[in-house]
Amino acid sequence: MTGDADEGAETAEVRGSGERLLNVTVERYGVWLRSAVVGLCGPLGIVAADSTEIFPALSLLVPALIACGIRLYGLRHPLPLSLLGASDASVVVLTGLSQPVLGGAGANVMVEAIVAICAITFQQEWAVRPVAGAGLAALGAAACALGDVLSSPGHLAEPAPLVRLLFVAGLSRAAYVVVRTRVRAADRAAALRAAARREAAVAAARRATEREYLATLHDTASATLLMVSQGVGRDWAWLAPRARQDLEALSTVPGFETGRVDLAELLGCVTGGEGRAMVRLRTRVEGPLTVPSGPGLAIFNGVREAVTNVARHAGVREAELTAWAEADGAVVELSDAGRGFDPESVSARRRGISGSIIGRMQAVGGSATVTSRPGTGTRVRWNWHARPRTSQESELSQASRAGDGAHVKRVPRTPPAAAQPTVAGRLIRGQLLHGAQLAALLISLLSQFTLSLNQLTTYQSVYRPAWAQTAAFVCLTVVAATGATFLLRGRPIPPRVRGWGLAAVLSASATCAFTLPPERLTGAEDWAFGLVGWHALYLLADLRVRVFAAFLGVHMGLNATAVLLLGAPDAAEVAAMGIAAVSNCGFQLSVGVLTRLLHGAALTAGTAAAREEELRTRERVHADMQRDHKERYRALTATTVPLLVGLGHGVLSPHDDEVRLRCGVEAARMRRLFAESDAVLDPLLNELRACVEVAEHQGATVSLAVRGRRGEVPVEIRRELIDPVAVVMSGTRSVARVTVVWTPRSVRVSVIGEGRTDGGGLSEEAARAHGRDMDAKVTVTRTARGGSLWVEASWTRPTTKGVDPV
Repeated sequence: MTGDADEGAETAEVRGSGERLLNVTVERYGVWLRSAVVGLCGPLGIVAADSTEIFPALSLLVPALIACGIRLYGLRHPLPLSLLGASDASVVVLTGLSQPVLGGAGANVMVEAIVAICAITFQQEWAVRPVAGAGLAALGAAACALGDVLSSPGHLAEPAPLVRLLFVAGLSRAAYVVVRTRVRAADRAAALRAAARREAAVAAARRATEREYLATLHDTASATLLMVSQGVGRDWAWLAPRARQDLEALSTVPGFETGRVDLAELLGCVTGGEGRAMVRLRTRVEGPLTVPSGPGLAIFNGVREAVTNVARHAGVREAELTAWAEADGAVVELSDAGRGFDPESVSARRRGISGSIIGRMQAVGGSATVTSRPGTGTRVRWNWHARPRTSQESELSQASRAGDGAHVKRVPRTPPAAAQPTVAGRLIRGQLLHGAQLAALLISLLSQFTLSLNQLTTYQSVYRPAWAQTAAFVCLTVVAATGATFLLRGRPIPPRVRGWGLAAVLSASATCAFTLPPERLTGAEDWAFGLVGWHALYLLADLRVRVFAAFLGVHMGLNATAVLLLGAPDAAEVAAMGIAAVSNCGFQLSVGVLTRLLHGAALTAGTAAAREEELRTRERVHADMQRDHKERYRALTATTVPLLVGLGHGVLSPHDDEVRLRCGVEAARMRRLFAESDAVLDPLLNELRACVEVAEHQGATVSLAVRGRRGEVPVEIRRELIDPVAVVMSGTRSVARVTVVWTPRSVRVSVIGEGRTDGGGLSEEAARAHGRDMDAKVTVTRTARGGSLWVEASWTRPTTKGVDPV
């Protein structure tokens, strides 16, 4: 049993939420249905027995009820599988042994009804262990045969009831397999959709982390190294602590913060910047300002970058920082009276505004506004609200802050996505309903053309008239064929067709009830009593249970009316009919209830699937972010990290020309890295221009010429083509000329300027750390003449055999 349990546990891991819901529900359904049938049919069998046999019968049926109670207890409390199997086996064995004790036709009806229901429900209780379910059904058939032999010594057991019992057990298993197949299809479809959503979520998270990484790199190491390369100021006291802070920021593993922070406290940690002049901040912060940590940190980092921009570009030493709370959010403003600028004229490759300020707020669902014009100062405004602002509110806010003639660069706040209904739940629910209808249709057809057809042909002489019973059989066949034309194509049965089908099924019920002798109703000759409900079930499975219950009530009412027309039946006849009603119509009603339970619980399965998807997504995001962070940090450890460590601990001096050259090279490489994320037609030229801008900030005059028709170049090749050119430009303080030449088969990037021949201190190990391959994919040629250096990097497109490059 332990091995079976382990196997079942391993199998459960690969089942979808819909299949798990199905298995749990049908197990509970099977146990409760079997217990209810034993509890109802057992007393009815005792009522039909002689008074002298009541106590012996109780001695057998009471333990069977106790065994049912043990099985019910096992639904809520884990019990050994051996005990559960023994309790199930004892029910059918004790019931079979009660047949010779009770005696008479009533005992046969009771035993067949209970054991048949047990054989059916065993296939549900042991759905994930079909061998156990089949074994228990076979044990039930053996118990029936044994009871039949003991009740009639010297006679063999009748084969027809045993065949019928095994047949209904097989039908039960087939019905479960049909429903499970549909549910597995729903689980697979839901899993595919979940995988697609997960990949999209992971990709979005990685893009967001990449944006934050680039913004952090821009605000920290890139800005620091660029200022060192430019020789900013004579007082370098700020450099060592800033370099150490940059190292800490780069080594911190990124993640999605989920708590809340006091924005007022964070803003109190903003310093006046570094550079040519310290900025004195006048703060007016109305605290506390409690916001989610994501928007809080985005505002804090954006304010730090804006203060650094004031120190470097505004030409003033004072700025005003204000913050206040608004409905479900917070607003922060930083303003200065400096020289100002036109935000629309700022190059897209400049990351201070687009990435560190606006991009960060856009990523967390907020907005940022930069308002400025030459000679009037600059105002930066961060706005975050828990609820999406209307377009009217955004326009009023923008109009009130823009001023006459001011240029505004703004990215509107992206409203949070609306909560969507569980797609997996709807999908599972639809497939469960369709599977239940197909199962009912399968049971109807197999029962009608095996057991019912055999009864109809065997007892033709009993019917009055026989042609009416045959007509009713044909009518049910037409109803089944009509329903199958819709269900097998996955389409719902139209209401008009359903109404016509129900009328035909009730007509067949009435015809069979009134053309059969009343004393034969629900007996071996009555082929329609237990069949009609299955035809109604696939017609009514998508409606409420009370509709199906009303149909069964009308069906049983027609048969009761036919019996009462003959006269009042005795107690034994009432008990036999009651047992038949419970074992047939009661069982069909329970299947209808089960269908609605599965239909209603499908949303729970969808919710469980959504939670599993969310967990897997978080795990994937966490794992990918960890891996990406390690890769990024590894790329920095060869050059950037040693520079920051040396500057942070005083080993490297910013007064040293060699150190400033290395810092310039690294700043250029980072600017090229920032440009990689731009969506432009010519990425190579865009990344070259980013490096050119760094050289121009250092005082060089750079001309850029492009010849030929541009082509596609992989990002790894672009890095190798641009890097040696960036090294030369970073060491140039006068004039440099950059040329890009495109041919159908190759691309060459060259530069002439002041420089050195050792590659700017980039060793082979450092190049590999930057993710560049040192093999012959890109050929680099260096020629030095006097104080000038000419460097050319070329790449030839690989050719496919038999195909010439265009």
